[in-house]
This record gives sequence, structure tokens and C-alpha cells, in this order.
Amino acid sequence: MLYPAERAQYHRGMSDLVEDPDMPPSPDEGEILEPLRRAIGERYLTYALSTIMHRALPDARDGLKPVHRRILYAMNRLRLGSNGGFLKSAKISGDTMGDFHPHGDAAIYDAMARLAQDFNVRYPLVDGQGNFGNIDGDNPAASRYTEARMTFVAEAMLEGLNEDAVDFRDNYDGRLQEPAVLPATFPNILANGAAGIAVGMATNIPPHNIAELIDACIHLVKTPNAQDDTLLNYVPGPDFPTGGVIVEPKENIAKAYSTGRGSFRLRSVYEVEDLGRGQWQIVVTEIPYQVQKSKLIEKIAELIQTKKVPILADIRDESAEDIRIILEPKSKNVDPEVLMNMMFRNSDLETRFSLNMNVLIDGVTPKVCSMKEVLRAFLDHRRDVLQRRSQHRMEKIDHRLEVLEGFIIAFLNLDRVIDIIRYDDDPKAALMREDWGRDHPRAFTEAEYVTPAAGTGELSEVQAEAILNMRLRSLRKLEEIELVRERDALRAERAELVELLGSDEIQWTRITEQLRETKKQFGKDYAGGARRTQFAEVGEIEEVPLEAMIEREPITVVCSQMGWIRAMTGHIDLNRELKFKDGDGPRFIFHAETTDRLLVFGSNGRFYTLSAANLPGGRGMGEPVRLMVDLPNEVEIVDLIIHNPEGKLLVASDVGNGFICAEKDIVAQTKSGKQVLNVKDEERAKICLPVQGDHVAVVSENGKFLVFSVEELPELGRGKGVRLQKYNMARGKQGALELDGGLSDIATFSWEGGISWEMGGGKTRHEPDMSEWLGKRGSVGKRPPYGFPRSYKFK
Repeated sequence: MLYPAERAQYHRGMSDLVEDPDMPPSPDEGEILEPLRRAIGERYLTYALSTIMHRALPDARDGLKPVHRRILYAMNRLRLGSNGGFLKSAKISGDTMGDFHPHGDAAIYDAMARLAQDFNVRYPLVDGQGNFGNIDGDNPAASRYTEARMTFVAEAMLEGLNEDAVDFRDNYDGRLQEPAVLPATFPNILANGAAGIAVGMATNIPPHNIAELIDACIHLVKTPNAQDDTLLNYVPGPDFPTGGVIVEPKENIAKAYSTGRGSFRLRSVYEVEDLGRGQWQIVVTEIPYQVQKSKLIEKIAELIQTKKVPILADIRDESAEDIRIILEPKSKNVDPEVLMNMMFRNSDLETRFSLNMNVLIDGVTPKVCSMKEVLRAFLDHRRDVLQRRSQHRMEKIDHRLEVLEGFIIAFLNLDRVIDIIRYDDDPKAALMREDWGRDHPRAFTEAEYVTPAAGTGELSEVQAEAILNMRLRSLRKLEEIELVRERDALRAERAELVELLGSDEIQWTRITEQLRETKKQFGKDYAGGARRTQFAEVGEIEEVPLEAMIEREPITVVCSQMGWIRAMTGHIDLNRELKFKDGDGPRFIFHAETTDRLLVFGSNGRFYTLSAANLPGGRGMGEPVRLMVDLPNEVEIVDLIIHNPEGKLLVASDVGNGFICAEKDIVAQTKSGKQVLNVKDEERAKICLPVQGDHVAVVSENGKFLVFSVEELPELGRGKGVRLQKYNMARGKQGALELDGGLSDIATFSWEGGISWEMGGGKTRHEPDMSEWLGKRGSVGKRPPYGFPRSYKFK
């Protein structure tokens, strides 16, 4: 809202703006000043570059994103050293937001909290006090409840910051200066890793061991042209804060590090705990990186509920400060290795960590780098830091030498200096005008006399100011000796720095010494410095057979005429009277085991697969098969048999077409089943029986009996099949041609043993010689043998 005076001034300003003759004219209606495509493209490119450079991708030199760098710098300004006190996190995030990072304080606090989580960061940069979250996935407490300070590792990242080691730039409002990059005494980009999603690109770098990285850096200093593969002798792979076992082949790891892209298979660490009396349980002590323990347990519990891992009975979380997840097998006879392989396949106990080493080179150029390129960028940065710190030290030494030389002149001419200070109105100017020549008996030698005013014998302004500020207690003989000693030491140091800055070899030697010192600080003697992630060589997880996952127990499978199926415990008497629903009765009943798989053959020619272990119990009436598999309502169940992987089946339709199929090829992996026998129109699948013997006997509905060799039938995986028996066409009641008869039943037998059939009343007839009915496949056949049932069925 504008007050009246302000409103008038606003309108006057607007009128002046409109009437300004230097302004370009307004565009006419419909005139396009800039193509929309170019306008949007330029603005989107600006946004993309801002996201890439100032938010999502880390700098290869210090491995930090701007928000992390600003948090550490803000903590450094607050003097939150590793040996000092803690400060409220709200204060830290508030100062960071107000001075350097003008974004939400919640985002800043989340970034700071992650730097304090030892399960997320290999070498935490923030020492947190309070609830900073846990591996279960719980969020940190609010910033007003927690406190923080820097760790010893963070101090190493900032070492030399006050010695002009890096460039500084204006903050967002120009009030303060912030570092463009941190000095970083170790390759943090690989030590702690990084993750981020920018515009059109992303990065995901795993953490590594500092000692191994420094060894690789030293090797790279000694051998600048070292191959990528040789660096793997020093850095064999990632070192995750949560431990685990890397089971990726070495050649894949080498390729990932040389190209900057790849992935690592990471497994949990477990041990088999003996409970006595043959009982045992599996104890998981380390879980993969970035896997939340609570969600992992939830997913494993879901596997138990859905019976995807039938040999697992229960899971418990007994974790305290360390990880302890208990997996209980369903039976002590289960192989622990088989159980864990199933868990690795079906849960996050094994994960893949993707590597995408996309970093900012020199803080400007995004590039997917190899490990060698990242380490080279860090070493070049360390060299630049060394040169800048050395140059800064030289400037400090020159300034101090100038002051020291002034002090020494004052001691050599003490009486004259006192007179000037006591009696002169402007002692500073008088000291600068005085000629402190070399003719004094205690004056400098020609080699020692290096004052800025050398040759004139005059003091500089800096020297005169220092003399005036000198304390009286310093005017003693001992102090003069100390000054000369300090001057000589500084001159020697300056000479070393001049030599250092002038020699590449000496610079790399100094960098190597610094790296070795850093390795001592963060090596095996450092808390958590030892490698946590181990390596193992394993192949791909093989498919575990169902028999290995389920405890073998005897059952009796019962399926009713209406398709209700159940499994009775144990092998019961097959003639025992069982209960069924009203209007229903028994159809299939046979002995099986829980490790068996059942094949359901439908009249549509499809095979469906059921697991005997997943069948409903025998206390009730069971469940409909149609709910367990996708069996359409109009399709009838032709047969229900136990799957034999080595067996073969003869399948046939009601019109007499059929073939032999191998049981191993017809097992369905989905509820929709697998089409094997093709039928069309009014045709229906009718026969499914195991092939036992070398001959086939076929009988038609019109009473024709034919025997032929099994070899005349083809073995197919899917198809219509071939004609088994010929049927005549006859005129139906409405005059249309219809099939006279059709397939009634089939049996397979051994020629030498003959064939048998049931006659009813518990009697069985055996016919040893079938030569009279032997013919070619597709023939009509003859009348059945004497005593064959009028139902034209073998059973």
C-alpha cells in the first residue's frame, strides 16, 4: 500500500519513465522481439548451469558442494574446533544461511546432519551431539535440540585457509568473502564420496579409504604416467562406512575406475551361530551401504509372509549400537548357504552401488573422470595450495625481516633513538630522516645490510612504526641476540622457500611429505581408519531349486470335481472317505511331498504349475484352483499330476491330434500358465498321461482300437500335433457332417509286457499279445479285445 505522497511520486516516476526519449519504443501488438525457443533455451541453460555448478555436482579438488563448503566455513568462523565446545545447530545453520547460503535453513541443516552421520559418511566432517538420525532411517531431531562442532577431519580440510591458500569471492550480497574451494589435505571427493542430481547429468561416487587413496596419490606423484590398472594395487575398491563385502569381479572394478562408470555388488556380512542340539541361526552383522535397516527388515518379513523364501521362518532385530539381525531357518536341515543365496537374490542384503564419477574440474567444467583424473585434479590443487601458502609465507617473512632489521638498527643506535623519541616533535619522521649509516662500529656488514632503504641508511615507515611501538623492557642485550637469531632463521627459511618455488621436483617432494603426514593422521591408528569393506570372489547367484528351499514332508493331495484343492498331512489311505462341499465329490487324490510341483492340464491345452508346499491345509475344504492360477471358468481340469523333470507326457485333443512333450519344457513360471497343445473352435484337450513303454493304444468313442509305436509320435514343445487315429464323418440329426466318434482314451505300454485294463468290480484283464491291433498311426483300427469295457476306457 502506498501513502498519497508516495503514490503521487510513483505516478510522476512512471510518467517520466514513459516520456524518456532514450527508451526504445514499445513493441507493436503482435510483434515478436525474440523467438520463444531462444528465450526459453537461454533461460533454461542459465538455470542448468547454476544447478550443475552451484548445487548438485561436487568439486574435484575438495569434494564438496557449495552448501557443505559454506557450512564448514561458517563453523570455522564460529571457532567450532574439534577440541572446543559445541554450539546449537540452529545457530550454525542460521549463520550459514544469513551470511553465505541464502536457501532454506531446513535444507542446510539436513546437509549438515548428513555430514555427522557415521553410517552415511566414511569420515564425518561434523561432530554431532544429540539425535542426528540413525541407520533405521529415522530423521534427526530439530536443529534447536542438537549441537555440533567440526571434527579433526574437517580441520584438515581447512588447513591453510588463512594463509591465502585458495581464492575467496564475494558472498551473495557482497558483505563478506567466502572460499571458492577448501585447501583439503586429502582427496575428500573419493574419501567421502558424493551424490547429486543436476540438470541432464548426475553423480554418484562411493567412499574410499584415505590411507589407500594417499598411497595411490604418492604413486601418481612418482609415476605421472601410471596406468589406471596400477592404481588398483593401492585402491582395490570402495570402503563403505557400513562395511559389507564387495563381490564384484576385479575386471569389472578396473573397468569402472578407468571409465568413471560402473557398479559394485555389495553383500551383507553374516555368520552362522550354533544354538546347540543341531539348531542354528544366521546373524547379520553388517548391511549394505545406504540400506535402511527398518525397511530391510520389513521387506524380509514380507518375503516370509508371501512364502517367496519358504525355508525362512522368522526374522528378529536385536541391534543396539551395532547391527544384529537374526534369521531363523524353518528347519535345521536347511543349508545356511542356500538360505543366504535366496536372501541375496530376493532382498537388499545384496545391492548394487552405481558409480558415476561426474565432477567439476577446477570448479567449472563437469566431466566424467577416471580415478586417475580425479586424483590428478586433487594433486594439482595441492600443488597450487603449496605455492600459494609458500608465497604467502615469504611475504610474511619479508615483512618480519624488515621489522627485525629496524629493531636491530635501533639496538645498535639506542642512544640516538632515545634522544629522537624524547625530544623530537615528530619522532616517526625524524627516525625516517636520520641517516643510520654503515660507519657505526656495530653497523651491519655489506652482506647483512638489506634494509628497504639500503644505500641511503634510512628507515622505512614500517620500521619506524615498529620501533616506536617497541616496549621498554625489550631494550636489553638478550633481546638483541634473540632478534639476530630470529633474523638468521627467517633468512634461512626464506632461502628454502625461494628454492621451493623455483623447483617442481622440490614441490612434489614436499607434497609427498605432506601426504605421508596426512596418512599418519588418518591411517590405521586413527579411529575408524582401518578398511571396513572386504572383498570376496563369488559367481552369480544360481537359481535355487524348490526342493532345496522346502522341508520334505509327505502329503496327500486332494482335488474335488469342482476344482477345490487341499493337502492332507502325511500319506493317508487313498480309499478313506473325505468331506466335500454339498454337490461335490472326489476326483484326484494321490500321495506327494511338499517339495513336489503339480501340473494342472486344462481343456484349453495350457499347463499350470502349483507348488505343493503352498497348497491350503487339509482341515478345511481347500481353495479353488481357479484362484491359485488364471484358469478361465469355461475351461475344465483335464488332469492333475506330479511334475517329473525327467518325464515325458502324451497330450491329445478330443479330435485325435496329439504329440509327446518333455515335462521340463512345460513348467509355467506365471499364473497364466503355458500353452502346449493348440486347440481351436470346439476342440478340447482331453488326454494327458505319462509315457511308460514303447507302444501306444488308442480307443475311439465308436469302439475302434489301434496300437502303434511311440516312435511314430513327434516330440514337440508346442503345437497341434499329429493325427493319432482316423475317424469317419457322419450325418447328424440336422443333416450336417459330424465326426463319427472321436478320441475316447489312450494308454502306453511295453510290447513285451502287454497291456491291462480294469473291467469293473475290482477285476483286471491282461492281454499279453497285441499283434492283432498293431497298425500305423492315423489308421482306423479294429474292434477292441475281448472283455474290453463298453465305456471304452482303460480305467
